[in-house]
Amino acid sequence: MLCEDEIVSRFLATSLFVSPEVVAYIKEQDDPGLIDRIIAGTPEGTVVVSPECIPALKKVRDGTRFLTDPVCEVLAGMENSAESIRDFEEYITYFRNRFTRLSTFMRGRIQPVPIEALARTGRYQEEEVSFIGMVSNVRSTANGNKMVEVEDPTGTMRVLFNKSRDGFAEAEKILPDEVIGVRGKLSQDGNIFFANTLVRPDIPLSNAPYRSERPGRAVLISDIHVGSDTFLEDEWHRFADWISSQEDIGYLVIAGDLVDGIGIYPGQEKELVIKNIYQQYQALGEMLSALPDRLTIVLSPGNHDVVRGAEPQPAIPPAFRKGYPANCVWVENPALVSLQGVRVLIYHGRSFDDMIGTIPGASYSRPAEIMEEMLKRRHLAPIFGMRTPIAPGKKDPLIIDPVPEVLFTGHVHISGIKRYRGVLMINAGTWQSQTAFQKQMNTVPTPAQAVVLDLQSLETEIVDFLTPGS
Repeated sequence: MLCEDEIVSRFLATSLFVSPEVVAYIKEQDDPGLIDRIIAGTPEGTVVVSPECIPALKKVRDGTRFLTDPVCEVLAGMENSAESIRDFEEYITYFRNRFTRLSTFMRGRIQPVPIEALARTGRYQEEEVSFIGMVSNVRSTANGNKMVEVEDPTGTMRVLFNKSRDGFAEAEKILPDEVIGVRGKLSQDGNIFFANTLVRPDIPLSNAPYRSERPGRAVLISDIHVGSDTFLEDEWHRFADWISSQEDIGYLVIAGDLVDGIGIYPGQEKELVIKNIYQQYQALGEMLSALPDRLTIVLSPGNHDVVRGAEPQPAIPPAFRKGYPANCVWVENPALVSLQGVRVLIYHGRSFDDMIGTIPGASYSRPAEIMEEMLKRRHLAPIFGMRTPIAPGKKDPLIIDPVPEVLFTGHVHISGIKRYRGVLMINAGTWQSQTAFQKQMNTVPTPAQAVVLDLQSLETEIVDFLTPGS
């Protein structure tokens, strides 16, 4: 089994640095000869060996997109598609679907055996083996190692990740209910599996994003919170004037918390200037009606909106849409929309609360890092039973499939942009100044910003409307 230091040293011996993604790929393949093949195929003048240097690993674009008219198409999360909770047994169906689909993403990279086979035979005490399972429990041992209980449809197994081994930093980020693959050996008594390698569903290294074949720009915003006494009305008007002057912008996408809501937290009524929920949505409708009708406006709900808290959240009900312009497209949370062929996965981001509270070193001030963890797990809300309520269904709609060009979130009120394996991650901030709760938590928002996405280049620009003339 190759260790990280050995892999890096082999490349340094030929005056080459190597990216962490290539190191992880070589460890996963467990093929010592792969290093020599990569070095032999690396173009002259290369300083850092990237995934593009791996033989036969070509960037794969997700085929030709057949565009509809209009060119904004809801691929998943269209209104009235969210299932209602009918029976406790549906949770069993839900988690089986999660396990089966996420396992599929890993089966081409490891050759898993059922957990039952590990306990039934003794052969795996002498040789390396792999299996895939869902995490049911995670704890740290007295020695600082990580003990993880993993289950598949055939049984359960305790897996030990030793702190002295490569990749322990990733093992420390293991979350309850995520689906993982492990490679290693079984203990002599068959009760503990000693892990050498951790594998996640992840975005393929070969992923290449689709780009629009014709010009177009979209504006991405989130967390407007109409009705709150901290809503930035003047800044919104500056934004409205600006977007009205940008003739090449055809789309406005809003990722939840359209209004501040009613009764969301204790004492909220003291922080509202509009205390009626219908009037909050009416005010937002008037704001959107003032925007050019050439815009396609996509609206997804969040945890402050007038829908159930359990995800997936239904679209805003028709009773609250009176007075809205005809160019509004109402979707659920999450939703996958295609803008001129560019797939944008919209998710408000309630699960940030759970993941930040569980992953060591995670912070609300760096939302893009949490979005990357979602992509690695191919799931928007991997943890069940904490602050993010999840409604069961026949299929798990929170699985990230297909791979989008853009993952777009909100909720944390702090902007962040990053790329991971070809996926552009965007958190768009808020249109609300610092709230009393945020002051208590020492959270500094990034308000009154709009992220402009070029659909041809997938490059972004942040436009700030916080100060006059900006």
